[in-house]
Amino acid sequence: MNEIMKKSILEMANGGFLEQVNYQVADVIDNILDPNTKATGKRKIMITMEITPDDSRQNFSVRFSSKLALVPVNALTTSMHIFVEKDTGEIQVVENVPQIPGQLGLNGTEQEFPPQLKIIRPA
Repeated sequence: MNEIMKKSILEMANGGFLEQVNYQVADVIDNILDPNTKATGKRKIMITMEITPDDSRQNFSVRFSSKLALVPVNALTTSMHIFVEKDTGEIQVVENVPQIPGQLGLNGTEQEFPPQLKIIRPA
């Protein structure tokens, strides 16, 4: 005897609906594990299922979509110092560093010289 297999609507489309949600969950997990995002921020998976019947009321189509709302990457800040070369009048901008360049820290590492900003002016 042939038994009719009954499935959830979420298992229709050859399992495509569930597969789509599983992909979204993987993206959420990646976002949770990203150290550049707020650990406790809420992530969302919004699922929409649209059911559209035809005029005969005997057939209908199902459109399933999902959308993510992830936690954005944390903003970063730095401090810059602007000075003018006395001899040339050239403006220079460097990133502030925690110690004087060349100074040894308590952990024995030497403070590197700060990077200098490349200033591009229109021609």
